[in-house]
Parts: sequence; C-alpha cells; structure tokens
Amino acid sequence: MLDTLVSSKTKVKLLLKFFLNSNNTAYLRNLETEFSESTNAIRLELNKFEESGLLNSYFQSNKKIFKANTSHPLFPEINSIIRKYIGIDKIIDSIISKLGVPEKVWLVGKLARGLDSEHIDLLIQGDVNTEYLESLVTKVEKMIKKKVVISLISANSGDPFLNSKEPNLLLWTKD
Repeated sequence: MLDTLVSSKTKVKLLLKFFLNSNNTAYLRNLETEFSESTNAIRLELNKFEESGLLNSYFQSNKKIFKANTSHPLFPEINSIIRKYIGIDKIIDSIISKLGVPEKVWLVGKLARGLDSEHIDLLIQGDVNTEYLESLVTKVEKMIKKKVVISLISANSGDPFLNSKEPNLLLWTKD
C-alpha cells in the first residue's frame, strides 16, 4: 500500500528506517549497505527529507548522521502510517490488548532497525497463555499477511535490553 502512494522505493526504505523507530540513526554509506542501493539515490532522498525538516543531521567525526525529527508536526502522522503499513496497529489491537497480562512488548529484529522484513519479531515480557497467544497470532497473520514471531520472557526477568545495543522499540507497556 505505501509503495503505491510513494513511488520511490528508496523513500519507502528511508521512511521505514527513520519513522518506525525514531531512535534509529544512520549515515549515507551505512544506508548504502543496508539498502543495496547507490549513494546518489539515497543522498537525493535524504536531502529532500532534511530540507523539509523531517530529518535532522549532525556530524560525528567525518560522518553526517541522520535521525528523524520527532518535533516535526507531521512526525506523529508519518509514524502512524508506517505502523499501519507494517501491521503493528493490528498486532496491538488483535493480540496484545487481548492478552491482558503482559508487562511490556517490544518490536525487535530487522523492523526495529528500520529495515523491511517479511516477518515481525516481538518480545513479550510477562506471563501469558501461550495457546491463546498462538491462536491470536494465527488470526493476525492472516490479516496483515506477514509472519509474526514471538519470543517470551518472564515478568520478573528485568530489562532484557539493559546491556544490549540491539535496536528495539517499546510498543506497549502495562503501566
């Protein structure tokens, strides 16, 4: 759906990279490797996003680092569109809100890094009924046409990302 509205594949990749998980940062050569595209095509789109104020940049050594401008008035709307495109809204509505007992739910894996993926990796902290969870996952996979991979950790296991540099996005919390 998003690729029908936005004709540039590079632009769609950049939207996923920066607007799904606003903590993601990247520089041009890094994006070239991740996207397997020419630096020129990526640079053109980055410049357009930066000129419009949707991306901020700063220099770290000799690298120009880009990051989503979360204070831009359109950021919440773009983030919402990207979440709907991925299917996160349906996952929260159809799985997480019905479980009732998870403490926290994170998006992990390729999507948390801002890369498109054929599956959605979730980490759920809390005590859940696994049979009920599996039935909910099966239903939502049919709706979003993506595989949902869930890892479970117990409620009292602490912060799973305390000493990790692995990108993650907190999607839901009990509090």
